[in-house]
Formats: sequence, structure tokens, C-alpha cells
Amino acid sequence: MTQFNVDQCPNCRSHIAPGLLVCPGCKALVYRDRLQAIATEASAAEERRDFPAALKLWREALQLLPPGSGQFLTIHQKLEKLRPNVDSRALEEAEHDRKIPKPLIAMGAFGLVLWKFKFILVFLATKAKVLFLGLTKAQTFLTMFLSFGVYWAAWGWKFALGLVLSIYIHEMGHVFALQRLGIQASVPTFIPGLGALIRLKQYPSGPVEDARVGLAGPIWGLFAALACAVVYTLTGWASWGAIAKVGAWINLFNLMPFVPLDGGRGFRSLTRVQKWIAVAVIALMWIISHEGLLVLILLIAIFNAFSKSQAASPDHRALIEYCGLMVVLTGLSMMPVTVE
Repeated sequence: MTQFNVDQCPNCRSHIAPGLLVCPGCKALVYRDRLQAIATEASAAEERRDFPAALKLWREALQLLPPGSGQFLTIHQKLEKLRPNVDSRALEEAEHDRKIPKPLIAMGAFGLVLWKFKFILVFLATKAKVLFLGLTKAQTFLTMFLSFGVYWAAWGWKFALGLVLSIYIHEMGHVFALQRLGIQASVPTFIPGLGALIRLKQYPSGPVEDARVGLAGPIWGLFAALACAVVYTLTGWASWGAIAKVGAWINLFNLMPFVPLDGGRGFRSLTRVQKWIAVAVIALMWIISHEGLLVLILLIAIFNAFSKSQAASPDHRALIEYCGLMVVLTGLSMMPVTVE
């Protein structure tokens, strides 16, 4: 929680003990002035369509309000209304990136190459910079190096390096989603043999936000596995193929619809009908692949679909992401790898 030094009530000057949000004397909000400043800053962020900044500010306001109060509930509802704007803004940016300027169109193929190069640079300047964020933090780098040493001793340095980087990319997918939603969290901490974890300093406002954050990890992990698969296909280097298969399997495991795993967080935003659609996709992929892990995922998904806890409204994006991940990751796990 964000901490401010407030010793006296700004209204009646009563002494305020640490942690209090409401004055025991006059019942006024202890952080009234700060809340007003946050509201002004957040409204300005909304006007300039900087929705991640607005979400971050409103979440800070929640920490300064008594849970269950009228103001708390009002801001919570505002977060629910603002969240879809993050997705729509991303679509607008993507649509803008697809519009090739007329001078480049006139240059023909060479202009198209320049535009594609520009797109790569934009990617490196936005999403890619998130990948380097964790490496600048001692906590992430040192625990990552420790895990690398453990895996090196077990399987050799090439596989160990690829595995650690795959796990890192998966975790930074969560970090990227958290940043877009304005949720404060720690950088990844690696635990040898168990992967890595991120500690949330704030929490998603509902199942839909939780699904966005949860499924972002496997999505980024999928792209890491696909990159390794492409390198293996082009070069025939067995280590890259092994990393692709293991990375796919790890991300597939994370799709298990059981909280706190990523799949459980994704399932929380699905209605009963959507869960049964996901069950059908899992069953189909098991029939095709005969992957034993899918049996466990399928049984938990069926139990989840029968449970009383169901989303009130459908989350089509979460369903598409979950089923798409299930299909592609299962396909990658089936990739034959020739070990020399």
C-alpha cells in the first residue's frame, strides 16, 4: 500500500495512528487532500486517453479509502468501466500501425520493407523494453542466475539458458498486462525447480482483469516457445527443439483451470456455457495428441464447469485466448525432436 506521513487529521487535528483511513474523532477521511489530487490527475489522464495511468491512479485511491464505503464502491465501478478502454486503445494503436503512409506505398516493395522495419522498431521500443525491465533488477537477475546454475548442473548450459529465458518471458507477460491495467506488482523472483513468481501489491478489480493478467503469461510464453521451434526447424539444433517442447509443456501446465495457476484465473471470467466449450476443446486436443497432462486438465475443467461459481456475463476474449493457447501449445508439445 502507498504510504503517506499523516500524523494529524486535516479536519480536526486529532492524532492519527498508523494505518487509519478515517479520523476517530470527526470521522473525516484521513487522506482527503491526497484523494482530491488523485481524482484531478486521474481525470486528466482519462482526457488524454492514458488509460493505464488513470487506472493506476484510481487504484491508489482505493488504497486510501475504507473498503465498503460509498467512495470505495464508486471508484471500483469506475475501474470496471475504464478497463475495456485499455483493450480498445490497444486496438486503435494496432490499427494506426497498419496504415502505411502514401509516400511509402508509392515506393512499392522497398517502402513496404521500410514500414515493416518501422513496425519492428516500434515493437522493440514498447513491448520489448518490458523484457529488459526485470534484468535491471537485482532480485530478478540474481535469482534467475541461481536457477540457471541449478538447471545447468542437471541438463547442461544450453538447455538451462533457454529454459530460464522462457520462464522469464512468461513472467514478463504478466508484468506487461499488470502495467497496462495500472496494477502495481514486484518484478519476477525465480525459484529453482518451481519456476518464478510475481507478488501483487494491488489486485485486479474483478474476474475479467484477473483473466487478462493470468493468460498474458502463457501468451508470451507461447511466443517464446514458437521462436525456439522456428530456430530448431531452421538449424536442427536439438537444444532449441527441447526448449520449445518443454516451454510448451510448462505453459500448458499453467493452463490448468485451478487457482492460482493462470488457467484458473482465465476460467474465472467464463460462463458455464463457455467453460463447456473449453472442456470440448481440451477433450479434442487430448484425442488428437494423447498428452497425459491434458487428462488432468480435462478433469479439473469438468469439475470447474459443474461448480456453482460462474461468471455473470461471457468473456469472449478470455475464451478465445484460452482455447487458442490450448490448441497451439498442445501442437508444440507434439513436435518431434531429434536428440543427437
